[in-house]
Amino acid sequence: MGIAVVAAAAGASSSMAFLRTKARRARWILTPLASSSFSGKPRPISSSASSSRKLVLYSKPGCCLCDGLKEKLQAAFMLSGSDSLHDVELQIRDITSNPEWEKAYQYEIPVLAKVLSDGTEETLPRLSPRMGVELVQKKIAAALKQ
Repeated sequence: MGIAVVAAAAGASSSMAFLRTKARRARWILTPLASSSFSGKPRPISSSASSSRKLVLYSKPGCCLCDGLKEKLQAAFMLSGSDSLHDVELQIRDITSNPEWEKAYQYEIPVLAKVLSDGTEETLPRLSPRMGVELVQKKIAAALKQ
């Protein structure tokens, strides 16, 4: 399994990056307003790229815990098995790009939330930085089943 990342800007003040797994080969997909820290061929996000299982990670640049969780999530998304996360879409939100997010999460990041069917978010319990990738995968899969 490979990873595909879609980076997008939603409005002038907020930027987001999406992490989705794709079968077999890794591909980087970027929109024209994407962050320059990613590389790849720009491509608009299509509605067919949406998933019914979605997560949001609130993060900020320079956050060691955030970077560690992003790496662990990337590894967990690549694992197969009964708790596979291959169809989960992960949206990474930089809290410094939105005053509401910064106020809500400045002392809590990294914060992982699942997006419910009505579009609201439910914060998931904090994942320990010492937790193994397989356990991260199982915890997220269990949270998404609830």
